[in-house]
Amino acid sequence: MASFVIGRLVRAIVVLILTVTFVFVVLRVSGDPAEQMLGDQSTPEALAAVRASWGLDKPILEQYVLYVAHVVTGDFGRSFADNRDAFAVIVERAPKTLLVTVPAFVLSILLGIPAGVLAAIRRDTPMDKAVMSGAVLGYSVPNFLLGLAFIFMFAVWLRVLPSSGSSSWQHAILPIVTFALTSAAAISRFARAALIEVLDQPYIIAARADGIADWEIIIRHALPNAAIPMVTMLGFVAGGLLGGAVFVEQVFAWPGLGSGFVRAVTLGDLNVVQAVIITFTAFMVTVNLTVDVLYAVLNPKIRLQNNDPG
Repeated sequence: MASFVIGRLVRAIVVLILTVTFVFVVLRVSGDPAEQMLGDQSTPEALAAVRASWGLDKPILEQYVLYVAHVVTGDFGRSFADNRDAFAVIVERAPKTLLVTVPAFVLSILLGIPAGVLAAIRRDTPMDKAVMSGAVLGYSVPNFLLGLAFIFMFAVWLRVLPSSGSSSWQHAILPIVTFALTSAAAISRFARAALIEVLDQPYIIAARADGIADWEIIIRHALPNAAIPMVTMLGFVAGGLLGGAVFVEQVFAWPGLGSGFVRAVTLGDLNVVQAVIITFTAFMVTVNLTVDVLYAVLNPKIRLQNNDPG
């Protein structure tokens, strides 16, 4: 088990290094940060002064080495927009993102798994078709479009919830529900497919032939085995919530990492853009590493296959 975890940890570190390198290079070859900060009407002297003050006049390889050396120590540089520490921007905005994504993740599980289980148990019945139709609709509608629909319904038409901002707990309701419904739709579809696959296994059919009650078969045998692939799905959902924050937070003017990322891109604030992307990547890598470990714990064959030199 230790070698399995170490192998996955090394892979995670490699992914982080590649991400830092890719983001650094792409952001610098895609345009001149000095021009983005000062605008098209800036003078050559002003551009040269900005490049010199931010170290953008150095060769890109030298800039990269200096940046990596600082990142390793936790220094992501300073914001081009307001000269604040870039990591301070992350620390300031991350709690707001977690405030909506964590409850949304829990709510999506509470909604999605029971719906998928119900659809699997009632396979090919009107209940199954109704649940899956709702899941397909929820999965197909982009989260930002769903958010706009909620704003129109609950803020403009019914006037029971605020449309934007973050000054009270009511402001978090619509972002949380928007995140949760789109994620629950994906979870329910996957839960149904996973449970149906287990219910069609020979040992389940044999248990039914032995007269074991259906509820006992589902709770004691089917659900524990269906939970193994569900772990992977939940990892994707967790990552999707963070990625979706870029769009949902913009819709609700929620001051989290997603809206901060959009603002930094608009202003050409490279250090903040890099810090947010690295944070997102580190989160995804951590989630994937956790999923791999949990999957190996639930299914020992996985770690045995990975430890098998043949």
